Amino acid sequence: MNVLITGYFNDYSKQRVTQSFPENWTIQIVEPQRIEEFISEANVLIPEHIEVDEALLNKAQQLKFVQTGAGFDNVDIEACSKRNIWVSNAAGVNANAVAEHIMALILGYYKNISFLDQFMKNKGDETKLEYTGSELLGKTIGTIGFGAIGSRVAELAKAFKMNVLAYDTNKNIQSNNDVELVDLDTLIRNSDVITINIFLNESTRNLVDKTFLKQMKSDALLVNTARGPIVCEDDLIEALENNVIGGACLDVFAVEPLDLDSKLRTLKNVVLTPHSAGMPDGTKFHEARYRFFVQNIERVMRNESPQNNLNQIK
Repeated sequence: MNVLITGYFNDYSKQRVTQSFPENWTIQIVEPQRIEEFISEANVLIPEHIEVDEALLNKAQQLKFVQTGAGFDNVDIEACSKRNIWVSNAAGVNANAVAEHIMALILGYYKNISFLDQFMKNKGDETKLEYTGSELLGKTIGTIGFGAIGSRVAELAKAFKMNVLAYDTNKNIQSNNDVELVDLDTLIRNSDVITINIFLNESTRNLVDKTFLKQMKSDALLVNTARGPIVCEDDLIEALENNVIGGACLDVFAVEPLDLDSKLRTLKNVVLTPHSAGMPDGTKFHEARYRFFVQNIERVMRNESPQNNLNQIK
């Protein structure tokens, strides 16, 4: 079994990832720009920072399976189906890790952790320290998306005695009495914190635009750990610069890695992390995620459909 993984990994990360697969499998971890050197021999592709499109698939003569993380917006599923290539995602596998990251961002923002840490390390004068902060108690958090991540965020938020609103396009989703299912406009207008927990597709691309941001409370916090293009980055920067909203916590960006000259890096009302919500140990490795990958690949090897399959093949 030849498994090709694309992305930016340091040597230690590559070692951890490789060791999570069976020893008799060939595991190749390459930077995205080098994929064409290796794609022709790959049986399985785990793509990051690349588009799995017709052009690439035409060069993937041995490919049987494309396994993504939670998101799959970079994969042409129809093109894979035409070539009898399974596509699966890993939705829910690292839901708890992402949900905890969301709560850490929210707490860090309201408790000014980044600012206070730098203040102390820079030997600031504590007698002249001034800053604003807040508590989560009594605040309303709205989750756009109430799947594995959104529902886990709701559980954690209730522990802080927050009120929870949820919006989801899936009308079959049920909530308990602790979570109020509402329409999107109601959620936007009434939330102190809005956290985005949906997939990127054409209906959600640029969902958060000027109109969306103007509906938010003037001191509200926007949190995005889902996909960068769900937010119109230029509109968000303008809203942050002009205090249309209170602030933002971002783990994902329109283009990744985030440009070193991005204005987001300069704004005081923004907390940034490097697309690390689902990989909490900093080595781009999450044990449950790779265990799921291995099990799914083994299913394909047995001519079974993979879990979380996004297509059907003959």
